Amino acid sequence: MGFFCSEVSHLVRVMDAVIRRPLTKTWLTVVFLLVLALGLFICSRDYIDSSIFIAGNSRQINNLETPRSSDSAPRTLQYYYFPLNCSLGNLSRTCPAVSTKFLPENNKSSPTPPAVCPDHFRWIYEDLWPWRETGINKEMVMNARPMSHFRLVILQGRVYVEKYKEVFQSRDVFTIWGILQLLRRYPGKVPDLELMFDCSDRPSIRKALINNPALFRYCGDDSSVEILFPDWSFWGWPEINIKPWETLSKDIADGNKRRSWMEKEPYAYWKGNPTVNPRRKDLLRCNVSPGQEWNARVYAHDWKREERQGFKHSDLSTQCTHRYKVYVEGVGWSVSEKYIIACDSMTLLVQPQYHDFFSRGLIPLQHYWPIKDHDMCPSIKFAVDWGNTHQQQAEAIGKAGSSFIQQDLKMDYVYDYMFHVLNQYAKLLKYKPTAPEGASEICFESIACPAEGFRKKCLDESMVGGLVDSSPCTMAPPYDPATFRSFLRNKDEAMMKVETLEKEYRERNNSGKS
Repeated sequence: MGFFCSEVSHLVRVMDAVIRRPLTKTWLTVVFLLVLALGLFICSRDYIDSSIFIAGNSRQINNLETPRSSDSAPRTLQYYYFPLNCSLGNLSRTCPAVSTKFLPENNKSSPTPPAVCPDHFRWIYEDLWPWRETGINKEMVMNARPMSHFRLVILQGRVYVEKYKEVFQSRDVFTIWGILQLLRRYPGKVPDLELMFDCSDRPSIRKALINNPALFRYCGDDSSVEILFPDWSFWGWPEINIKPWETLSKDIADGNKRRSWMEKEPYAYWKGNPTVNPRRKDLLRCNVSPGQEWNARVYAHDWKREERQGFKHSDLSTQCTHRYKVYVEGVGWSVSEKYIIACDSMTLLVQPQYHDFFSRGLIPLQHYWPIKDHDMCPSIKFAVDWGNTHQQQAEAIGKAGSSFIQQDLKMDYVYDYMFHVLNQYAKLLKYKPTAPEGASEICFESIACPAEGFRKKCLDESMVGGLVDSSPCTMAPPYDPATFRSFLRNKDEAMMKVETLEKEYRERNNSGKS
């Protein structure tokens, strides 16, 4: 096909010379135009199929390009782009060979010095602490199989997946897609490994003394042994029309600029599905009523109805209109946490049971205001009254939380977190991984080429074009015991300070009524 296309221009010159002869001009002109049209059509199809729209960029790419800077990167990164091949010859969805020309040692760019990782990266050491002395053997990995949705193996940059059970919506697909982006971003740098992954909402493995099963998932709690990993929604959630995080975080940042903090509604706002957690149903009782004002504006959201109506009322970038936003968990932890804190409203965070990979870096009274889970309505009322009385402090908390999400949770750092947790995990493996029997090789083409509609849009927007000429951020060493205890103590003291303020507030109000 490439040879044929390269000869089209030569054919034009030959035919032009021929049709200049008097007796053959008319009928050869017709033949010439037909051949030329056919050639251009075939070549254009070949060009379009071998190109891709990368992260919303409408430039079509055929070959490795010179690097460009990433607008959203926390440091100056250079990206090298190379194409995805969805041509007719690849509809069998076979995965192409890994090209060595894209490996870092074969590129002559000058690496950008790595940044320092955000502080929440240090929890990687804590998550892997149960295996620090024993390492992770094959038995520990296989012990996690009953709780897993899939097993994933990385061998020399190629990905093999064995699926065990059905996953809700497309969580597994977009999680695996995220890992493929990591391999494309840092080719040759992610070691061979084997892991089990659970896509459920709640942790499933309790702490044990020996042979702790090694399981990756999205969230954990204080009594579980889970290796935490970024959730699927960072690459999009097509079933409910949520864009990839890199796009959506910018939309939310733009939404923050539409009103100053003082211009926002002086109430607490929440909108979501209340049926998945009793505490969300409790939150509905905090809504304004003729007989009671809890300073909350709470709305039940019916996602099925939204889908039928084309998601007209689900744009997260338009929901930063109140001075305070409430976060309350769903079935387990909720992906809505990052969307809520990204608004520069002061987040009212109902005491959570679970944590994800980044939320352990959030500090009460610095990034959010804690709300009691057992006495929610009065706690929300006090928080809003306090914020409206201490407006500068409340605004500062809201902006600090938003800054944490917009800066420390940029996709550059999401990928770096993935890189470090996989590398630290791989160092603990006591055996050489092999591809499982019956496993399927998964690559960009096998996921992206057959995709349609909004799923394809999410995949296109979240695709990493190619490698970056910078190393992942540098992770700080583990907390020493004294520093770790001090960190936890400071969080507890902040929580106690809020409890004291709230107790004094209630005592004043009660004495005023008597």
